[in-house]
Amino acid sequence: MNGKTRLVVAGTTVALLAAGGYAVVDAAGFLRETGPLTADEISSASRGFLDAWAEGDVAAAAGLTDDAGAASDALTLFRRELGPRLTVRPAPTTSATVPFDVTVRLDGEGAGSVWTYGSALTVVRDPESDGEARVAWSPKVVHPRLANGDRLELARADGMSVRVTDRDGRRLTAEEFPSLASVIPELGERYGEKLGGRPGTEVRVTRRDGRPGPSLHEVSAGTPATLRTTLSARVQRAAERAVADHPRSSAVAVAPSSGEILAVANNREDGFNAAFLGQRAPGSTLKVITSAALLEEGVVSPFRRAECPKYAEYGGATFHNLDGFEIPGGTFSDAFARSCNTTFVKAADDIGSDTVAREAREVFGLGLEWHSGLATFDGSVPEAKGAEKAAGMIGQGRVQVNALNMASVAATVVAGRFRQPVLVAPELAGQPVAEAPRSLPRGVAGQLRDLMRRTATEGTAARALAGLPGDVGAKTGSAEVGGAAVSDSWFTGFRDDVAAAAVVEEGGHGGDAAGPVVREILAAGDAP
Repeated sequence: MNGKTRLVVAGTTVALLAAGGYAVVDAAGFLRETGPLTADEISSASRGFLDAWAEGDVAAAAGLTDDAGAASDALTLFRRELGPRLTVRPAPTTSATVPFDVTVRLDGEGAGSVWTYGSALTVVRDPESDGEARVAWSPKVVHPRLANGDRLELARADGMSVRVTDRDGRRLTAEEFPSLASVIPELGERYGEKLGGRPGTEVRVTRRDGRPGPSLHEVSAGTPATLRTTLSARVQRAAERAVADHPRSSAVAVAPSSGEILAVANNREDGFNAAFLGQRAPGSTLKVITSAALLEEGVVSPFRRAECPKYAEYGGATFHNLDGFEIPGGTFSDAFARSCNTTFVKAADDIGSDTVAREAREVFGLGLEWHSGLATFDGSVPEAKGAEKAAGMIGQGRVQVNALNMASVAATVVAGRFRQPVLVAPELAGQPVAEAPRSLPRGVAGQLRDLMRRTATEGTAARALAGLPGDVGAKTGSAEVGGAAVSDSWFTGFRDDVAAAAVVEEGGHGGDAAGPVVREILAAGDAP
């Protein structure tokens, strides 16, 4: 029987193999391999797959896996993107997991490269077929950094077409400043060629949704140009350190005197630049803008009495203060410092449906078309009526902003006028900066600064900013978003010629999570 002995046990035919394994003859009379894999089976399956892959026989290689369709797609993409010139060498092993090295000869723009990396495959007995040994398919067979739907791609290394520096000429890299991992490539794409840079070529992972993943190998270096940004390495480092303590957090620092962006930092697994592109309700930090509108309209004055009850109704909705506090006989300054929602809700009757929206746009520049040097979301404070009007007064409803917008709000209070934030020189960006139609009246600007100073020393921001020297002011915020159990934490503030804002998604009270982030940024020192 060709080295096999046939036995019948309880009606089942079992073939004992000369090599020590065994197989089962099923009811249809087919011999089905079972039992542990033998060394010969592991070697035959792994070498057959690797040899076929190296020779470019995709169909044969895929046929030796337990998922021929997925394997064929992945190996075809590999060959199309990286080319046919590769060798694959397995390492000696006695286990079902076989390590191997892949060497690919690649061509870049004006240069070539040899890339060698290690991977591994596992041989299994495939229960869906005849029990033969097959390679267990996974994208990680192609490369260990791949997940389902990912692919390797030979692509322009746009971030390498510029050498990005801070305002003082210090080199900025994604390795030292992880938050710039998405910023540097975008700068390269926008300005590299304009500055005379030539991009290199790299092998990188492209995610299933099209987003670029990690760079794995440099094929050609290109010729980078130098791009000086407005960032400060010192402030950027502080911002990176601050957001690292909070998942899904973002922060931005701006110089009020110039609008120059000093730092942009994010701590997110998805790589999204939420600091510039996020769109979330800012909670009570928007009261800076609402207060400006109320002060300009003469509805309130800092030391005039202002009601702050536990609850207030407007447009059929009931609004309350945090933990239901109230301030009997308090002033508007008291209400601002303690972030009394009901004071602002009760003032909604005294202004028009578009008053806060106009203040946000005409004075603080939100909703104008910003040209900061990178893509940004520039804020939205829409006109509202009824309950939405009251919600908008306290930064809820349909109001949408990000850390860049709120850092700019604090900077506008310090400067008395809107200076659009910029990351690169406007002449390089080739587009004019946005201009707000009017400045804050001098008296209102002074009152706002005093309100924020009191909040930083006696109010809801006092604990976060305690002991910070200089001219310091702030506003906290907590925003309920999408029915989440925990509110977003917001904080915006200034110290001398640095304004900063941060948001920590589901971080709770503004002073608890976002407050320490802003403090660390402001403590980094005056703007260079």
